[in-house]
Amino acid sequence: MIEIVRKVESLLNVLKGILMIYRCTHVSIVTMIIGVLYATPVISYAEPLQGITSPNADITLSFILTGSVSDVLVKAGSTVEKGQPLVQLFNEPERIQSEQLRMLSEDQTKIHAAEADLAQKQADLGNLKQANAKGAASQWEVDHSTLNVRIAELAVKSALVEQEQYRRRYEHTLSQLKRMRLEAPITGRAEEVSVEAGESIGPLGPVVRVVQNDPLWVDVHVPISKTLDLSVGQSVWVEFTGDSEVNASPNGRIVDISTVADAASETLRIRIEAPNPNQRPAGERVTVFFSPEEKNNLKAVESEP
Repeated sequence: MIEIVRKVESLLNVLKGILMIYRCTHVSIVTMIIGVLYATPVISYAEPLQGITSPNADITLSFILTGSVSDVLVKAGSTVEKGQPLVQLFNEPERIQSEQLRMLSEDQTKIHAAEADLAQKQADLGNLKQANAKGAASQWEVDHSTLNVRIAELAVKSALVEQEQYRRRYEHTLSQLKRMRLEAPITGRAEEVSVEAGESIGPLGPVVRVVQNDPLWVDVHVPISKTLDLSVGQSVWVEFTGDSEVNASPNGRIVDISTVADAASETLRIRIEAPNPNQRPAGERVTVFFSPEEKNNLKAVESEP
């Protein structure tokens, strides 16, 4: 029995030795792998950040009134300046009414007549007061003349109020005439013209679409970890299709950083403004770099076999 116990103990010792050798070998292998990893330079093969350009302003203009189109003053594809008339509704009755109200608002005849009548009554009152002091006029005549002066004063105020009403009605008609004409709210390009002269249109229907492509906007979705060092106003590099190399100087800037991340992709939307003096069309895919080193590193990785 004692001999059997000794043999079991001996077998257990052999097994412990084997286990120790395995552990040491395993640790050595792991250590070697870590050493190789640390000794090897890490190369980033991150995909470049890309976005699609869009206009910084894209406005569809509409009338808020029902009317008939009298003049279309712009063609699709033409350049327009801010404040330039684009489309006009028929406005002859409103224009005539506006002219009448303008004349009435500028006419001061009633005011001058009321002021002259007031001056006369004030003079009459003065004479009666002198006559009353000498006993040549009764107090009743003085009181009656005083009342006439008060009425004349009110007539002057009434004439002033009437002229102010005409002035405000005239301004209202000017506002009405303005609503019957569409003007370009920005400098840009008339992308679409949806009406023709003689056509009757209703309120809020599309009439003219005006687009401004200079500067362009680019929305890029950037990993959250990469946005920590970004700030509004920071300069960036935007590479358009066909560019052989990134510009030496920044050709864009960050104008907005979203405050809400996309949980699925763990990214933030970064909006970039890029000048577009060559009037490239919106909707083009571009690559964005936050430093020239990013461009150089990417080119180095792409050139590797």
